[in-house]
Amino acid sequence: MKLPRNKKRLLLAAAGMAGLLFLVYLFWPLGPLFDRPLSPVLYSEDGRLLGARLASDGQWRFPRESTIPEKYYRAVLQFEDRRFYLHPGVDPVAIVRAAWQNLRAGEVRSGASTITMQVARLAGGSGPRTLGRKIKEALLALKLEARYSKKEILGLFAANAPFGSNLVGIDAASWFYFGRSPEDLSWAEACFLAVLPKNPNLVSREQGWPALRAKRDRLLQRLRNRGLIDEVELRLAVAESLPSGLRPVPRQAEHLLDSLARDSARKTPFRSFIRTDLQRRLSLAAESYGEKLLNRGIRNLAAVIIDNRKGAVVAYVGNIGLDRNYDTAQYVDVARSPRSTGSILKPFLYASMLQEGLITPEMLIPDIPTRYEGFRPKNFDRRFRGAVPARTALAWSLNVPAVRMLHQFGIPRFKNTLTSWGMSTLFRPADDYGLSLILGGAEGQLLEITSIYAGMGRMALGLEGAARKIKLLQDEKPVTTGLQDLSRGAAYLALEALTEVNRPDEEGYWRNFSSARWVAWKTGTSFGLKDAWAIGVTPNYTVGVWAGNADGEGRPEITGLAAAAPFLFEVLGFLDTGGEIPRPGQALKPVLVCADSGYLAGELCPKKTTWLPVESHFDRGCSFHQLVHLDPSGKFRVDSRVESVARMRSEAWFVLPPAQEYYYRPHHPEYRPLPPFKKSQGIEVEVADGARVMNLLYPEPGTAVYVPIELDGQPGEVVLEAVHRQEGAVIHWHLDEDYLASTRHFHRVSVNPVPGEHVLVLVDGEGRRLVRRFTVIGRAEPGRSGSAGGNIRD
Repeated sequence: MKLPRNKKRLLLAAAGMAGLLFLVYLFWPLGPLFDRPLSPVLYSEDGRLLGARLASDGQWRFPRESTIPEKYYRAVLQFEDRRFYLHPGVDPVAIVRAAWQNLRAGEVRSGASTITMQVARLAGGSGPRTLGRKIKEALLALKLEARYSKKEILGLFAANAPFGSNLVGIDAASWFYFGRSPEDLSWAEACFLAVLPKNPNLVSREQGWPALRAKRDRLLQRLRNRGLIDEVELRLAVAESLPSGLRPVPRQAEHLLDSLARDSARKTPFRSFIRTDLQRRLSLAAESYGEKLLNRGIRNLAAVIIDNRKGAVVAYVGNIGLDRNYDTAQYVDVARSPRSTGSILKPFLYASMLQEGLITPEMLIPDIPTRYEGFRPKNFDRRFRGAVPARTALAWSLNVPAVRMLHQFGIPRFKNTLTSWGMSTLFRPADDYGLSLILGGAEGQLLEITSIYAGMGRMALGLEGAARKIKLLQDEKPVTTGLQDLSRGAAYLALEALTEVNRPDEEGYWRNFSSARWVAWKTGTSFGLKDAWAIGVTPNYTVGVWAGNADGEGRPEITGLAAAAPFLFEVLGFLDTGGEIPRPGQALKPVLVCADSGYLAGELCPKKTTWLPVESHFDRGCSFHQLVHLDPSGKFRVDSRVESVARMRSEAWFVLPPAQEYYYRPHHPEYRPLPPFKKSQGIEVEVADGARVMNLLYPEPGTAVYVPIELDGQPGEVVLEAVHRQEGAVIHWHLDEDYLASTRHFHRVSVNPVPGEHVLVLVDGEGRRLVRRFTVIGRAEPGRSGSAGGNIRD
């Protein structure tokens, strides 16, 4: 029957409109197909699985990357959809074949789902298998084919297919069933995983395993028939047994994985630089050493190994004792937790001051009683040495010289330096930290601080990109830190100072670590004996160790030397450290300095050569040598009033300020104090300048003094302290023209001055005067006094 022309036009218009709507549907943007939570997964440098966590929905769903493993690709096409590349998402041939087979059998025995339709079904979630649902899946399959390539569709299937239990995706299945990546599967393993998604529940039933084997073997035979494998490969594959069950998840670098997963919502796996064998060895060593620490009341330990040449973390133990059931602190990733730094930051200050030309390695730094606005630092052994070379002060980790150096360098400047070098934990204003910044008044992370040490090692080696941030993951973009402002020479000299191991700690622990290996190492201990640090730099590796209790409990045994250093050297013992860092000749320049003071040598100084960074503009000359005129016996100083010029002996004399001399002499028997002036009848000894023979240790110039209030509410006392160059000298003390006392040998006087301005006058037995003005500004509450201080041990 012939349709009227207007009806034909109407039908054509309707068909055209339907076709247009269908095209619009096909190319209309798709929303996210599989917006489902993924398992955080950590891989080693060579692609081995280090650890994984369940996705938030309780599934093991590993992130899938773009490539499809070749063997799995061939196997799944042969099993699921041999006409995959011939149809547009829905296969009419398969539909006709399935319909004919089902009609002949009188029941549903064969389906017509393509891989694309299975992706559509997986994207739609679970639900009853109705005709309407089938039609929706077919339409979505057509749309998928219009939007994705065939390889992308196959990738979606591989990443989201079910593999039994709570395993989703080829990656999770490959690791849980076979302990290897999908790229390393054998033909038998690939075929097992290709047939499993069709009926994943078979793995949960004992009788299901023979059925799975039969399916796998039939698929292998099909691959042989298609010429995809040869006869030998077929026989070997058929002979392979099925997996015995699910393998346990590896538990390497667990704390690192947890920290990465907490800080990132990425859709790709974490691919690290961790070396599996080294990670395993470090973990075992840490657990073993942790048992020894546990006997001393120390429950937690962390360690990091950085490959200096690669600029990456290659082993990471964030904590130990995950199998303990009586504590929860073992779950804390201590390697990335802020902890009190102790004295571990001192090398950074030393290197910075060398760079800026503020010190030389041999320059004497005062080590005497010191107070800054109520802060009184103390050395670990509570002794003073008068003056020590800067490099020795660093090697011995002396607190008083470090505080005086920081005072010279500037707290804000040093805080900014630390931040630019990579410390992210200094969030308070510089004044809040004060001078205790160098003694543990700040908090730092083991990973970050070890990375800065590694950066210094890389700078000293002159490696390309030495100032770049140390990497944890392979896909991190290079980031240049403020270490680029540190010269190679300054970095080397700082590390060289840390190779001196004859450290004067009272326990003598350093002797345990003396060896032929070159290592620049530093320890640190926090206030309250809560954090023990030890970091060592070698040409190939930098190792950082922290020991303590994550909950902050202090113990007498928690010191850098006693708790952390032994494990540092145990780790260094199984590493190829690479010899020693050679002196970078072009980055250093020789400078003549005074052999006694370390300042630029003058005419009267004994001279020695030291090395400075070529960028250094150190220009301070030695003022410690005086030309002294002596009588013929050499026992007395004289001038022309008491001795003829012809009989005088002139000699260059090394003279420290009185306070430094007082503490220097007991440690240096070779030091010669100035001889006294020779007295002669009718001639008075010079008395004008008492500062040449006396020093006031407290109050210092410009000091604001607080008078403490005792616990009973009564005003306390302030202890004034002085030293005299001559043993047994008498000092007479006067405050505001009132006589206080006279002292001999130990010059200390207790006073209770009222608030306001005061004048203190000291007069020795020879009539030499020393005048000091100071201010008392109120009375301090209990616990706040002019004697507050810090004592940091290593």
